[in-house]
Amino acid sequence: MELSFVHSRSNAGNPLYAVHADLLGETELTFTGEMQEADVLFLCLGHGESKKFPEATPIAATTKIIDLSQDFRLGESVAGREFVYGLPEANREAIKQAGNIANPGCFATAIQLGLLPLAQAGLLNEVHTTGITGSTGAGQSLQSTSHFTWRANNVSTYKVLNHQHLKEIRRTLQAIQPAFGGEINFVPVRGDYPRGIWITSYLSCDLSLEDAIKLYKDYYADAAFTHVSEKQIDLKQVVNTNKVLIQLEKTGNKLVIHSIEDNLLKGASGQAVQNMNLMFGLEETAGLKLKSIVF
Repeated sequence: MELSFVHSRSNAGNPLYAVHADLLGETELTFTGEMQEADVLFLCLGHGESKKFPEATPIAATTKIIDLSQDFRLGESVAGREFVYGLPEANREAIKQAGNIANPGCFATAIQLGLLPLAQAGLLNEVHTTGITGSTGAGQSLQSTSHFTWRANNVSTYKVLNHQHLKEIRRTLQAIQPAFGGEINFVPVRGDYPRGIWITSYLSCDLSLEDAIKLYKDYYADAAFTHVSEKQIDLKQVVNTNKVLIQLEKTGNKLVIHSIEDNLLKGASGQAVQNMNLMFGLEETAGLKLKSIVF
């Protein structure tokens, strides 16, 4: 793969490393304000902007689009383009044939991967889930709740039971288990760290822990990046990787599912590259064999 151009409405003419300081010495590419030819175009615009871009910008019909906003995650289309929901663990074959991809949300990815095996088995019922996200989940725009002095040694909730990712989560789960009508009670939490998402979900389940682990391992047996651990997991195992780790616990009749990811990789750009690999028949892990920084 060759990175041919990076388009920007606000940084045209500036070198990439002027905005992304970690690219100093890696590339001399500059941002351009003009569209160029490409086999695949990643749209990294704000929510609501991705729908406008293909209508206002000439994009070749042969160019595939991978959109990282929420604009197409519920089946929306634009300029004659239909979008496949890009969660490989649920839609791998459809992604391989897709012309355009709606990349899932970060919370949505980790929550769904914690629940997909149960949906496949028809075992989903009312779910309670808590998700903790790092400050990078708030994007690059400056705001009080992502400021270091506010975030450090602090914790808070937001969009309780009303997070925007709930709609795409329900859409996917009901496509797999159509009879699922239970609530997904989601409490998002701002964490005191930069990167990573920790999800803990629980629901009533008659499976033994051993049977639940087997169900999950069977479901993810061919998954390139999603792995089931029988030992306690921690967030540093996935930061800087495209992996999702899942750990199960059983207390009484409640099954507890922990699922963790890096919100900037498997929750965003890493999953976008994974989808590109599938769309173009490349090795699914190409460019994504990354190591976590545990120490």
